[in-house]
Amino acid sequence: MPWISGQRRNSPAGISLSWNSRSRSSLGREATPFVSPAGKCGAGQKNWNRVPLGTKLCSLAILLWLALPLPAAVPEKHLAIYSTAANYSLPIMPREGRDYVGLLELLDPLGTVSAKSDPPRWRIHYNNVLGEFFQGSSRARIQGRDADLPGKFILENGRGLVPVSSLASILPRFLGGPVTVHEDSGRLFIGSVATHFTASVSPDDASRLVFHFTSPVNPSIATEPGKLRMTFLHEPVTAPASPTLTFGSKIIPSSTYSESNGTAQITVNTTIPLFASFSNDGRTVTLTPAKSQPPAPTTPAITNIPAAQPAPPANPAAPQPAATSPPPVVHRYLAVVDASHGGNDRGEALSATLAEKDITLAFARKLRQELESRGISTILLRDSDADLSLDDRASSANASHAAIYIVLHAASSGHGVRLYTAMLPYSSEEDRGPFRAWTTAQSSQISLSQTAVANVAGELRKLEIPVRILTAPLRPLNNIVTAAIAVEVAPPASDAAQLAAPDYQQLVTGGVANGIAALRSQLGTTQ
Repeated sequence: MPWISGQRRNSPAGISLSWNSRSRSSLGREATPFVSPAGKCGAGQKNWNRVPLGTKLCSLAILLWLALPLPAAVPEKHLAIYSTAANYSLPIMPREGRDYVGLLELLDPLGTVSAKSDPPRWRIHYNNVLGEFFQGSSRARIQGRDADLPGKFILENGRGLVPVSSLASILPRFLGGPVTVHEDSGRLFIGSVATHFTASVSPDDASRLVFHFTSPVNPSIATEPGKLRMTFLHEPVTAPASPTLTFGSKIIPSSTYSESNGTAQITVNTTIPLFASFSNDGRTVTLTPAKSQPPAPTTPAITNIPAAQPAPPANPAAPQPAATSPPPVVHRYLAVVDASHGGNDRGEALSATLAEKDITLAFARKLRQELESRGISTILLRDSDADLSLDDRASSANASHAAIYIVLHAASSGHGVRLYTAMLPYSSEEDRGPFRAWTTAQSSQISLSQTAVANVAGELRKLEIPVRILTAPLRPLNNIVTAAIAVEVAPPASDAAQLAAPDYQQLVTGGVANGIAALRSQLGTTQ
């Protein structure tokens, strides 16, 4: 059964807003019929006229309330944490009208931490710092000194929860350094880690916009008519002096900066389609007009065509020796599946108990089963909790001479599946004979990768799974010498725990496998 976003009808099941004289109320009494003033009155209208005015108004209010649309599910909020030790995110939990976060989970990636619950007291040790909190109290003790909280401390199933608004005051006592909290957008900066940027239009080309960042960035890029959006999921990008920048160009008039739910976004307003390129090790992003690309040449299907017969020799007495046919070549079709993160790299904290590295491994194993059931040999680059570098992943994938490389990611935000192909960075490297430039190794296969993404997206949509197609400078895609795609899976609804549901994993991986299996003739084979 396909997973779809939950939808509810405006009126609850079993309640009809159009009554007749035979309808009965939930208590079994004859329901009073409602007849519009424009309709025929009859006996029903007389009964209605005898109903007190207060009852009439109450009935009309109930009908109007039932006709109102039900509110949509609120997406889960996250707190993004940026530090020199790690960048990660945690779920925000609403409690008693405030936003709360687990203190142990927040400090864990930053140092040595332990906690002990002895209700109503909860103790936490971070490195050499001791903190004491008390259930229901808005006062704590950190390093023997009192600390006031803007809300009550909550002890829930042994977990210590503190208000997000308290982090700016209590974290410096644990960490010994400055902390900046953007409470409204769910972003926390530990120390001087913020990435700043400037943007300006090229003085000699009003259609060329250049962004300079103080640190390398790796945003996802999405375009729509009149806009290009750069979304920063993992980088500590912060706002310029003014969130709206104007450039005095009719082609690219302005850009705006915004933050929400642990992410930052730059929206560029434009009158023409734009193309983003990266240089300076990811510190510079240049937007230029997107040039229309000629259609990619299609690879003709290989068919067994008999060779043309040579003309008979002039002298039949001297026949030509028969040509020896080469032995048939046995081909095999191989897919490489890569579960992102692993080992000390936990990836995103999808929930209090789910790490991205575990979910991607579960999806990878399921995808291998789905591909092999369709006759496609598959290897996993990571079939355990191993920590592989991006270069190691790319080297192993290239050495396998696979027909396609598929890297899996997971996210708690959004719904459905996001499919990525590589956005190649600017590079001065050039191919040298059979040796490919490392940073742009994907360049000769990018068209094939885009075809693969389109086919996979089509199969997922058949299963009613929401799909978005994006390009991003997402390593190691740009280092792969064969077709390469990234599959980022989000939950079907707002609960990240659904990522661990076996039926949802099978639904998604089955759709991906169908898309890959349909591409055999286009992706080729390996010898």
